[in-house]
Amino acid sequence: MPLTHTHDELSAWLRLSLEPDLGPSLAYALLSALGEPAQIYARRAAELMRHVPQSLALQLASEPLGEIAEKIETTLRWVEEPGRHILTLADPAYPRQLLTIADPPLLLYVAGDPAQLSKPGLAVVGARSATPGGAENARAFSRHLAAQGWSVVSGLALGIDGAAHEGALAAGPEGAGTVAVMGTGIDRIYPAAHRDLAHRIAAHGALISELPLGTQVRAFNFPRRNRLVAGLARGVLVVEAAKQSGSLITARLAAESGREVFAIPGSIHSPLSRGCHALIRQGAKLVETAQDITDELGLPTPDARPAPAARSVQARSPAAPESPLLHALGHDPLHLDALQARTGLDTATLQAQLLELELAGHVARLDDGRFQRLAS
Repeated sequence: MPLTHTHDELSAWLRLSLEPDLGPSLAYALLSALGEPAQIYARRAAELMRHVPQSLALQLASEPLGEIAEKIETTLRWVEEPGRHILTLADPAYPRQLLTIADPPLLLYVAGDPAQLSKPGLAVVGARSATPGGAENARAFSRHLAAQGWSVVSGLALGIDGAAHEGALAAGPEGAGTVAVMGTGIDRIYPAAHRDLAHRIAAHGALISELPLGTQVRAFNFPRRNRLVAGLARGVLVVEAAKQSGSLITARLAAESGREVFAIPGSIHSPLSRGCHALIRQGAKLVETAQDITDELGLPTPDARPAPAARSVQARSPAAPESPLLHALGHDPLHLDALQARTGLDTATLQAQLLELELAGHVARLDDGRFQRLAS
C-alpha cells in the first residue's frame, strides 16, 4: 500500500497519540483548530494555550519526552516491515465505518491487509468459557458468513471469538476473511494460546489495535476494544453470553450506532444463554441459522459512499459552511437524534459528515454529546 504520510508527518501523528495527559477530546479539538499534528507541533506555546491548559501547551511546544521519542522511533522501525501499516484519521485507507463511532482512534496499527478493514463486516462475539456447542455454532455461522462475503470481526479472545476467526478462515481464499481487534499492543498477542491463530489472521485478513506497541494486558482496554469491534461491523451476532459480559457491551454499542444485533437462543438452564435471551427481550433478532442473518441483511455490498480522499485534517470538508447539514444544525446545540430527524440522513452518513465538519473546524462536539456550529 503506498505511503500517505512522510516520515515527519507520521512521527507527529504517533507523538499526538502518545502524548501524556492529552485525551481524545483535546486531541480532536487541536486537530479541528490547527490542522494535522505536524502543524500542531509547529505552533508556539502561546498559541497552543488558546486550546489547551498551559502545562500541556508547554509540553506540546517542547521536544518530545525521551520515552515518547523512543517509542516513536521503535514504531517507525516496526512499520517498515512487510505487512505492517499505520492508518491515521487523515489516511484515505482509514476504515470509513469507524468515523461513525463517537471517538474514532487517531490511528490504527495494522498487521495484514488494510483493505480488509473496509470490507462489509459482521461481528461474532460471545463467552470466553464457551460450551462445545457454542464454539461449534460460532465456527459454522462464521464460515457461512465469510463464504457469503461478510468479513468476520471479533476480539481474538478464547472461546467464541477464537472459534469465529477459525470459522471465517475455514471459508478459504474465496471467503471474505476476518479482522481481529486486539486489546493489547499489536506486538503483544493475547491470549498466548492464539499466537498461531493471530499469524494466520494476519496472513488472510488483518490484526488491528489502537494501542501503542508494547501495551500489555489491562482490563480497562477491552471495553474500548469492543467499541471498535462494533464500529467495524454492520451487525453483531452474540452466540453465548452470561448476563453480565463484555459481549453485551459490544451489542449495546452496536445498537446505539444503528447496527443490527442478532442473538442465538439457548437452554433456559444455561447461564451462557441468559445474555442472549436478555438481548432478544430487548429487541435483538433471534437467529437459528446463519441464513437468518443473510435473509435480514442481504448479501454484503461495498460501502456506496465515496472513500475520503487524502487530505489535510484542516482542509475544508465536502460539507462546507453553506452545506445542508450545517443549515440543519443551525446555531443552537443539537443531539444526534434531533439532527438526524431534521436531515433524514442515516446514522453512518450523518456521523461521518459531522466528524469531517468537526475536523475542519466548523462544528464542535460538546461534553454532553451535542453538536454546536462554530463561527466561520
